[in-house]
Amino acid sequence: MAFDTFSKKRLEKILNNYIEEKIPDHLKMEIKILYKFRGNTITLTQERPSYRPGQRVELPIAQFRYIDNKWSVYWKDSKDKWHFVENIKPIEDFEKQLKSIDKKEYGYMWM
Repeated sequence: MAFDTFSKKRLEKILNNYIEEKIPDHLKMEIKILYKFRGNTITLTQERPSYRPGQRVELPIAQFRYIDNKWSVYWKDSKDKWHFVENIKPIEDFEKQLKSIDKKEYGYMWM
Protein backbone atom coordinates (compact mmCIF):
# COMPACT_ATOMS: atom_id res chain seq x y z
CA MET A 1 0.00 0.00 0.00
CA ALA A 2 1.42 3.37 -1.01
CA PHE A 3 0.56 6.66 0.68
CA ASP A 4 -2.06 8.89 -0.91
CA THR A 5 -0.90 12.24 -2.29
CA PHE A 6 -2.04 14.28 0.72
CA SER A 7 -0.40 11.94 3.26
CA LYS A 8 2.84 11.82 1.29
CA LYS A 9 3.02 15.64 1.07
CA ARG A 10 2.41 15.90 4.84
CA LEU A 11 5.14 13.34 5.55
CA GLU A 12 7.56 15.10 3.18
CA LYS A 13 6.96 18.39 5.02
CA ILE A 14 7.70 16.72 8.39
CA LEU A 15 10.85 15.08 6.98
CA ASN A 16 12.09 18.27 5.31
CA ASN A 17 11.62 20.27 8.54
CA TYR A 18 13.43 17.56 10.52
CA ILE A 19 16.35 17.53 8.07
CA GLU A 20 16.57 21.33 8.08
CA GLU A 21 16.85 21.36 11.89
CA LYS A 22 19.11 18.29 12.16
CA ILE A 23 22.09 19.39 10.07
CA PRO A 24 24.02 22.45 11.29
CA ASP A 25 24.45 25.16 8.65
CA HIS A 26 28.23 24.74 8.47
CA LEU A 27 27.82 21.04 7.52
CA LYS A 28 25.03 21.30 4.96
CA MET A 29 27.44 21.07 2.02
CA GLU A 30 29.15 17.98 3.51
CA ILE A 31 26.31 15.89 4.96
CA LYS A 32 22.88 15.28 3.51
CA ILE A 33 19.96 13.38 5.02
CA LEU A 34 17.84 11.68 2.37
CA TYR A 35 14.56 9.79 2.50
CA LYS A 36 12.85 7.35 0.17
CA PHE A 37 9.26 6.21 0.07
CA ARG A 38 8.48 2.63 -0.88
CA GLY A 39 5.01 1.26 -0.25
CA ASN A 40 4.26 1.80 3.42
CA THR A 41 7.89 2.49 4.38
CA ILE A 42 10.12 5.52 4.62
CA THR A 43 13.87 4.88 4.67
CA LEU A 44 16.15 7.56 6.10
CA THR A 45 19.81 7.65 5.04
CA GLN A 46 22.74 10.01 5.31
CA GLU A 47 25.11 10.88 2.51
CA ARG A 48 28.59 12.02 3.40
CA PRO A 49 32.09 12.16 1.95
CA SER A 50 33.83 8.80 1.55
CA TYR A 51 37.36 8.09 2.70
CA ARG A 52 38.16 8.15 -1.03
CA PRO A 53 38.63 11.71 -2.26
CA GLY A 54 35.82 12.97 -4.46
CA GLN A 55 33.45 10.12 -3.61
CA ARG A 56 30.41 9.97 -1.35
CA VAL A 57 28.83 7.16 0.63
CA GLU A 58 25.19 6.61 1.63
CA LEU A 59 24.65 5.09 5.08
CA PRO A 60 21.37 3.81 6.54
CA ILE A 61 19.91 5.61 9.54
CA ALA A 62 16.48 4.08 10.12
CA GLN A 63 13.41 2.75 8.41
CA PHE A 64 9.86 3.65 9.42
CA ARG A 65 7.08 1.22 8.56
CA TYR A 66 3.41 2.11 8.70
CA ILE A 67 1.60 -1.01 9.87
CA ASP A 68 -1.91 -1.15 11.37
CA ASN A 69 -2.08 2.68 11.56
CA LYS A 70 1.13 2.90 13.61
CA TRP A 71 4.74 3.74 12.81
CA SER A 72 7.41 1.20 13.74
CA VAL A 73 11.16 1.85 13.67
CA TYR A 74 13.77 -0.51 12.18
CA TRP A 75 17.59 -0.50 12.08
CA LYS A 76 19.83 -2.05 9.43
CA ASP A 77 22.62 -4.54 10.17
CA SER A 78 25.87 -5.05 8.26
CA LYS A 79 24.19 -7.74 6.10
CA ASP A 80 21.58 -5.24 4.83
CA LYS A 81 18.78 -6.75 6.92
CA TRP A 82 16.30 -4.50 8.73
CA HIS A 83 15.39 -5.29 12.35
CA PHE A 84 12.54 -3.97 14.50
CA VAL A 85 13.70 -1.68 17.33
CA GLU A 86 11.89 -3.26 20.25
CA ASN A 87 12.59 -0.37 22.65
CA ILE A 88 10.67 2.09 20.47
CA LYS A 89 6.99 1.23 20.67
CA PRO A 90 4.90 1.68 17.49
CA ILE A 91 2.83 4.88 17.65
CA GLU A 92 0.43 6.75 15.37
CA ASP A 93 2.35 10.07 15.32
CA PHE A 94 5.06 9.96 12.64
CA GLU A 95 6.73 13.19 13.75
CA LYS A 96 7.17 11.91 17.32
CA GLN A 97 8.47 8.60 16.01
CA LEU A 98 10.96 10.39 13.75
CA LYS A 99 12.28 12.41 16.68
CA SER A 100 12.57 9.27 18.84
CA ILE A 101 15.69 8.15 16.93
CA ASP A 102 17.51 11.25 18.21
CA LYS A 103 17.45 10.04 21.82
CA LYS A 104 20.87 9.14 23.23
CA GLU A 105 20.01 5.47 23.70
CA TYR A 106 19.45 5.16 19.92
CA GLY A 107 22.67 6.89 18.93
CA TYR A 108 23.76 3.71 17.14
CA MET A 109 21.46 4.71 14.26
CA TRP A 110 23.71 7.69 13.48
CA MET A 111 27.20 7.02 12.14
